Amino acid sequence: MTTALEIRDLSVSYRGGIEALRSVSMDVGQGAMVALLGANGAGKTTILRAISGLLELEHGKVTAGSIRVFGESLENIAPHQVVRRGVFHVREGRHVFADMTVEDNLIAATFARPSRSTKLDFGEVYRYFPRLEERRRQLAGYLSGGEQQMLALGRAIVAEPRLVLLDEPSLGLAPMIVKEIFQIIERIRNEKQLSILVVEQNAAIALRYASYAYVIQNGHVALSGPSMDIMKNSAMSSLYLGGKVAA
Repeated sequence: MTTALEIRDLSVSYRGGIEALRSVSMDVGQGAMVALLGANGAGKTTILRAISGLLELEHGKVTAGSIRVFGESLENIAPHQVVRRGVFHVREGRHVFADMTVEDNLIAATFARPSRSTKLDFGEVYRYFPRLEERRRQLAGYLSGGEQQMLALGRAIVAEPRLVLLDEPSLGLAPMIVKEIFQIIERIRNEKQLSILVVEQNAAIALRYASYAYVIQNGHVALSGPSMDIMKNSAMSSLYLGGKVAA
């Protein structure tokens, strides 16, 4: 399998010398979904920021290691250049433009396309998310949490990425909405052959849809393997697999 994302011996520190990651290595295969699991503060979001180039906004820096996307190094390039390499980061909290309509949010995402195409046909997004078409003239700030997450994913589709970074897509959503969101994510991954790295507190649902998982503890990889093996790990089960979402 072609490697979409390759991280080797990555270490990250924040202002004041706080070490957030140390010697983290991981891979995401082309067309695969891989889960990043762990407690709050373990370093999961830091990994996504390191990939997307957003570390400096949080006063962090890569102190060692390498990140490559489809064979290209991401070293010393700005966030907009990372986007041009086909990486789209759906950040925790959705970060939609609340004072813009749903459709204007989608239009804004066209500027992230590697192809620089400004084609404004959003039929594909509306096929995945019919509710967005119904609300396309509505201000994004008035959408429900689930609809805002759909819009955040819709913007990712419009940006035409090859690798999508998802940070806590289930955050604050009801279990049935979480199930719906992950079903659509899986459908998009299958149909578009996207590579996905997902940070998720709901380990049960993440492991259901991801083929492989890494468990981060105190800034390093404590456990990794196929999702089914992680599910069966007794330590993993006791720490992270409470509150399962019904199949």
